[in-house]
Amino acid sequence: MTQARSSYSDLNVEQQKAVEAVEGPVLVLAGAGSGKTRVLTHRIAHMVNDCGILPSTILAITFTNKAAQEMKDRLYDMHCNAERMTIATIHSMCARILRKEAVVLGYTPAFSIYTDVDSDRLLKRILLDKR
Repeated sequence: MTQARSSYSDLNVEQQKAVEAVEGPVLVLAGAGSGKTRVLTHRIAHMVNDCGILPSTILAITFTNKAAQEMKDRLYDMHCNAERMTIATIHSMCARILRKEAVVLGYTPAFSIYTDVDSDRLLKRILLDKR
């Protein structure tokens, strides 16, 4: 057993396969609480610590701030330079990209992203102005 394998021995066989699959995408379908975040963090740690992939080339996307923070914390604990990775929610990553490319799109990087409440208010104001 290699050192890398022993670092994720708490995973089942299918989870270990996902961790070891470094070339190309991997689809992990599982229910809540089944260990998807654990598999993903172990895979990232394996890629960085055992395969020599630079942490600065890692982009990990989650849906919630809580999940993103949990992933960062786990990767810090695994000593794989998590501070050099981009770990974010899908919404915050898209906002970063939009801010970076705002000028190309004809906007300033200081644009606002409206909430549902903001959008409703604006639509109401527009409709009232049209009368």
